[in-house]
Amino acid sequence: MGIQDFIESKNIRLDRQLRFTAEIDKMTSILRRTVLIDGSRRENDAEHSWHIAVMALIFSEYASEKVDIGRAVKMCVVHDLVEIYAGDTFAYDVDANLDKAERESKAADRLFSQLPPDQGSEIRALWEEFDAMETPDSKYAACMDRIQPFLHNTLTDGHTWVEGGTNRAAVEKRVEIIRDFMPEVYAWVEKNIDAAVEKGWLISG
Repeated sequence: MGIQDFIESKNIRLDRQLRFTAEIDKMTSILRRTVLIDGSRRENDAEHSWHIAVMALIFSEYASEKVDIGRAVKMCVVHDLVEIYAGDTFAYDVDANLDKAERESKAADRLFSQLPPDQGSEIRALWEEFDAMETPDSKYAACMDRIQPFLHNTLTDGHTWVEGGTNRAAVEKRVEIIRDFMPEVYAWVEKNIDAAVEKGWLISG
């Protein structure tokens, strides 16, 4: 059982697309530090990507610049694909983030080369644009990527913050893109940071 059972179509392009589709099923096995809101287990990369893609359909009215929602949704869907090989890097793990860019670049080389060249280049470009956070679409997608785990923390007694011994400054740094690109949403974020400090979920300072 597995990819060894794949029956070729005799269309080389289609076969590459189908094999890639099978490969990215591995996202369901990449666990993140964020737990589901019911607290039952950790979420996986596929669930996270789906969640923020749906969010991207909802929150564009709060963006400070016009956003192409379709492009932002695409970025949300593909932004963590490289973690199939690079693994998930906890946002507040300083040491693990030191070589994150290198690990993920190598993973991108390996993963996107499995697609037909035109599609591999397109998806890699979306992934790189998301990572750079320089365009309105990528800033908006990045906001979704920050808001979702933040919301989960506020509804799970600060689970990942407490587990990682996270301080307020680190969270504020992580959500700067929300402050700059979605200021009305950031007002809500700030209230929740204050509450998390008061409850002891985040270390003050």
